[in-house]
Amino acid sequence: MQDASPDRTAQDALRGTNQSGMRDHNERLVLSLVRRHGALAKSDIARMTGLSAQTVSVIMRGLEDEGLLERGAPVRGKVGQPSIPMSLAAEGAFFFGLKVGRRSADLVLTDFRGRLRAARRKVYRYPTPDAVVGFVREAAPALAGELPTALRERIMGMGVAMPFQLWNWVSVLGVPQEEMDAWRSRDLGAELGAVTGLPVYVQNDATSACGAELIFGTGERPKDFLYFYFGTFIGGGLVMNGQLFLGRTGNAAAVGSIQVPAPGGGTRRLIDLASMSVLAEAMEAAGEPSDHLWSQHDRWEVSQTVLSAWLDQAAGALAQATLAAAALLEVQAVLIDGWMPLRVRAEMVRRTEAALLGLDLAGIDPPVIREGTVGADARALGAAAIPLSQRYLIDQNAAVREG
Repeated sequence: MQDASPDRTAQDALRGTNQSGMRDHNERLVLSLVRRHGALAKSDIARMTGLSAQTVSVIMRGLEDEGLLERGAPVRGKVGQPSIPMSLAAEGAFFFGLKVGRRSADLVLTDFRGRLRAARRKVYRYPTPDAVVGFVREAAPALAGELPTALRERIMGMGVAMPFQLWNWVSVLGVPQEEMDAWRSRDLGAELGAVTGLPVYVQNDATSACGAELIFGTGERPKDFLYFYFGTFIGGGLVMNGQLFLGRTGNAAAVGSIQVPAPGGGTRRLIDLASMSVLAEAMEAAGEPSDHLWSQHDRWEVSQTVLSAWLDQAAGALAQATLAAAALLEVQAVLIDGWMPLRVRAEMVRRTEAALLGLDLAGIDPPVIREGTVGADARALGAAAIPLSQRYLIDQNAAVREG
């Protein structure tokens, strides 16, 4: 996602410009507003951006000619000509999103509205560069082949969501160090670019899931929120002032490393208390097979005793991490999502909220604890959102401005 230059004021970044040299900025501004608000008429765009009606008309006509916007039914008012709302054209552009997980890889194809059009999945014991590149080499043409021939040239890029420093997780995953060390010297983005012929962007997987919530999420989106995603290991993302905050190396909001009080005393990392791998270990210890957790998210076959104990432990740890974040950043909300059934996600939110309210909140304005709205596919959809953002959107501050 693009950042405003350091010498531009916040107010400047929220306004359009009528200078012809900034046409690209204005086009991104229009597309960002339509994505955020849904169908908008030219008069709405002019009011929100400060652009002249003539400039808006030229921009929207150009975007319509490019197939990126489409007209809706005219809306007649009491006086004057009817207004024509314009919305994103679903088939205006398509994007690949690749999620490289510790147990599986997912490749999805999304349209311009962020809707999932096709998907493929590969489950493995552990990820290797050769396995991931081979999967994409086979799956990408298959997904593209599900589009009409005329639309395949509208696939504009690929985003990759993957954990950083995979070689550091050998002891947790119990896999050969030499095979995971291959990740140190391989440039996955460059290799996938050569395979697909597309621009490829690589981002931390939990950050990408947070990005999916920011761009494709539904309902009210707070301008500042901390995001937790439950996968094999728990990860997170951070949105500040409507922007996905990546940090110096792209690994900001690495919530799994946060130290929280542990049951029985002392502290442990959040990742050691609130990950799906912890649930899997508890299931195996109780004689319950856990392999299905990695292949299906909508139906978990786990006893209530094991599940409830894990929920309590994870929710307590999330509450402690949330308190630390609220004290430092004063976030408005915490959103929780993951590779899990909706009922489990709802219960995790309920227990986390209860655990947070049971802590000492003196001097803290506690954030609202909410469910995420994208769901299990957030990492792959967030990956697809990266090339979409790079090519068509501007910062989210512009996209949510009113008046």
